[in-house]
Amino acid sequence: MTPDRTRKKTHMNTISILGSGRVGTALATALAQNGAAVVIGTRDPERVRTEWAGTDVEATDIHDAIDRSDVIINATPGDTSLERFTALADQLAGKILVDVSNATTRGDDGMPGGLVYQGSSLGELLQRALPDVAVVKTLNTMLFSAMGSPASLGSAPTVFLSADDIDAKARVRELLAALGWDETWIVDLGGIETARGTEAFALLVPSLLGALGFAPFALSIAR
Repeated sequence: MTPDRTRKKTHMNTISILGSGRVGTALATALAQNGAAVVIGTRDPERVRTEWAGTDVEATDIHDAIDRSDVIINATPGDTSLERFTALADQLAGKILVDVSNATTRGDDGMPGGLVYQGSSLGELLQRALPDVAVVKTLNTMLFSAMGSPASLGSAPTVFLSADDIDAKARVRELLAALGWDETWIVDLGGIETARGTEAFALLVPSLLGALGFAPFALSIAR
């Protein structure tokens, strides 16, 4: 049976997104279009408010954004995320941190050149540094433009979940549904240590962009 690719309306509480770049913008747009209350936390809220003027997306400072939601999306650069979120440990306690980033070094062209945490992963290190936070790794095996529009791809994509907290995974499944991900496209890989595999996918991205061009894509598991 072919999955229904029509985005299903899903009840969501306020979602806070830290980061106002291409990833944060894509996620905020998709969630707002589905009726979710979205708050973007940024170091320059005035600039972001201007960019989102006339929409339902709010912009505020990082600390206020964290206070506004129990689900926080990390849409900041992965190579600096660990230091950034470790400094916010007390404020993040008891919340869910949805990590969609990949920690990679950057080549001269700005593309991923290598893994920052070889033998581990950003997801694992965030969970270790934030024991009172439920870290969930997801949406990091695709171009940012596919995160909130999976049904636009030519074939059924796959999105992965890596986390130790079962309840947090259930909440993130709701978030994925609000972004248009069919339940049959979601694969639970297990604990947060499984983020090592999905983060390593980032090393393939430069070659894929070179071969396919800058077009939306996502990893898909054929079975």
